[in-house]
Amino acid sequence: MTEDTQKESIGGKGPAKLWQIALALAIGAIGGYIFLMLRLPLAWMMGAMVFTTAAAIAGVPIRMAMKLRTAFLAILGVMLGSAFRPDIIDQLGQWIVSAIGIVAYVSLAGWLVYQYYRRFSGYDQATAYFAASPGGLSEMIMMGTAMGGDERIISLTHGARILLVVLTVPLFFRYFLGYEPPPRGVTGISILDMPLYDLTLLGLCAIIGAFLAKLARLPASLLVGPMLCSAAIHLAGLTSHAPPFELVTVAQIVIGSAIGCRFAGTKLALVRRTVGVTMISTGILLAVTLVFSVGLHLLTDLPTLDIVLAFSPGGLAEMSLVALAVGGDTAFVSSHHILRIIVVVLLAPLVFRLFVRRSALLSRPNAADD
Repeated sequence: MTEDTQKESIGGKGPAKLWQIALALAIGAIGGYIFLMLRLPLAWMMGAMVFTTAAAIAGVPIRMAMKLRTAFLAILGVMLGSAFRPDIIDQLGQWIVSAIGIVAYVSLAGWLVYQYYRRFSGYDQATAYFAASPGGLSEMIMMGTAMGGDERIISLTHGARILLVVLTVPLFFRYFLGYEPPPRGVTGISILDMPLYDLTLLGLCAIIGAFLAKLARLPASLLVGPMLCSAAIHLAGLTSHAPPFELVTVAQIVIGSAIGCRFAGTKLALVRRTVGVTMISTGILLAVTLVFSVGLHLLTDLPTLDIVLAFSPGGLAEMSLVALAVGGDTAFVSSHHILRIIVVVLLAPLVFRLFVRRSALLSRPNAADD
């Protein structure tokens, strides 16, 4: 699964009531439309995210059913797969270098943020470690809780990290690099104009890809499976279409609203403290992102914009949408974020056990004499 919670509803325990979901989506749609009128990048998702976050912190009873979000993640996966073209094969040599960079980035960025949480925020070892991981929200919550970490802080930290990254990166491109978003916010063909054959083929990719990926237990299966299936049919030349823009717009509203709903039902004092701490840790992560992006651009000559988006510590779905919105290489960005999640999920429990073992050895009497 990608950056979601393991609960039945996002933003609270237990199934969400239909009116709470509807209210969240209505607030998200209003926010998206206002951001669209302001010509802000990634308007539908950013507007939904900001307005539902404000509503959640204000105590408005909103929730987002995870099943609804995962359904639209599959649509997003199909859209990401449509970015894979045959000429990508010629770029794989450069991608290998940047993929190695992802492993180094995850290790360095996670260590720096862990040190910050331990030394300056007073988090215990498990909470600091799993909150510091630059990715894998749902997995880090489950592992961190099982290892004795504070579930609320880990969950809020990752939610706030995604919120801050998705807010800052598109606005940076808008106001510092001169990016102009399209007037309607999402480009592409309308569902009314898409041939039935292509629409059916893309729909099958969403269903079959998600099913097979879940069987294979791939990370972010509900997004990665449809993406791989869509990439295969696009590389084979069976279709050249992406999902219609109406579905992509709704997907942005659902995903943006889901981010905001993570803050529902949480005390304002805890939200304020956690977000304040996370602002600094996110700044550390983005600084490391910038250093790696410049270095890899010099090594590979890959566009700095694409590397920044690929290394930015937001969610897979969210950063892929940012790449789509600002004209980045969506295939490159989504592939690197998938790799980031795999690295985090595989290495996190192993490295944490080493941390615990080392701490236990150091705390033993006469450890230095062993």
